[in-house]
Amino acid sequence: MPTYHVYGLGAALVDTEIEVNDDFLQQANIEKGLMTLVDESRQHELLDHLSEHLVASKRASGGSACNSIIAASYFGAKAFYSCKVAKDENGDFFKQDLKAAGVDTDNDAKHEGITGKCLVMITPDAERTMNTYLGISETLSPEDVNESALKDSEWAYIEGYLVTSETGRAAAIKSREIAEQSGVKTALSLSDPGMVEYFRDGLSDMIGNGVDLLFCNKDEALGWTNTQTVEAAADAMKQHAKSFAITLGKDGAIVFDGETLTHVEGASAKAIDTNGAGDMFAGAFLYALTHGQSYPEAARLANQAAAKVVSQFGPRLRAEQHAELLA
Repeated sequence: MPTYHVYGLGAALVDTEIEVNDDFLQQANIEKGLMTLVDESRQHELLDHLSEHLVASKRASGGSACNSIIAASYFGAKAFYSCKVAKDENGDFFKQDLKAAGVDTDNDAKHEGITGKCLVMITPDAERTMNTYLGISETLSPEDVNESALKDSEWAYIEGYLVTSETGRAAAIKSREIAEQSGVKTALSLSDPGMVEYFRDGLSDMIGNGVDLLFCNKDEALGWTNTQTVEAAADAMKQHAKSFAITLGKDGAIVFDGETLTHVEGASAKAIDTNGAGDMFAGAFLYALTHGQSYPEAARLANQAAAKVVSQFGPRLRAEQHAELLA
């Protein structure tokens, strides 16, 4: 039996989440609903604009795959996360947060530089818009892949955001190749409509001849397959992955287990913050698959977990909320 249910690879970001309105996004020339990479000076400029809002902000360790891996761990999966943090206060905070969630990582690996930061802006319609300074995460490379932990896992989970960095993309490809050679199943998320639109070739390289499981939302699925309907996207998606899950927000998810396509109803929720919904879905889904559940069963748990996460602020659930969902 492998030591880990899930091995994750992705960015290490410390999130600061702030409520804003659409006017602010327009004035600050920020593209709504997408993740945009910025340099540190641009992030400081935005934080200065938002200084009076910061009293309500919350800090949390984040990064898409990190959120998924922590969710899987809180549900009960044994998990390992490979990432890159700097020798700074945010780097210490990030590593402590992983440890508190029961996730193993390379504890001694801290580097000169700045730990990545993400400014998450939530508008009244619950939409999340992110401006990310990757910091040292931009230099995540094949050397940062923990081969022994990866080979000793049931699943390898890779975030699509790694496509934005040349070394990150190489690390993702190396992870997939090691997994394929070692009989470890591969899962990847398309991460963001912007990644699909602007980094298509790189994502294709990361997916290779097809991963075992592909996660995406409706917009990413339509963009990736160049189709107009979810039905057509689901049909085309079979060329890129042995199985997949397309999230549809309040309408649930469409899952394909390699043989059967199933629409799983969503769970009702009053959304106030959609940040982390897709990450939570992936984490819950991977937990369920590694604990003997079918794809429709996994999607039911994942839909309930995502509905819970959008009904409160932040990309995570509290530890006890995972147990409540399982009960």
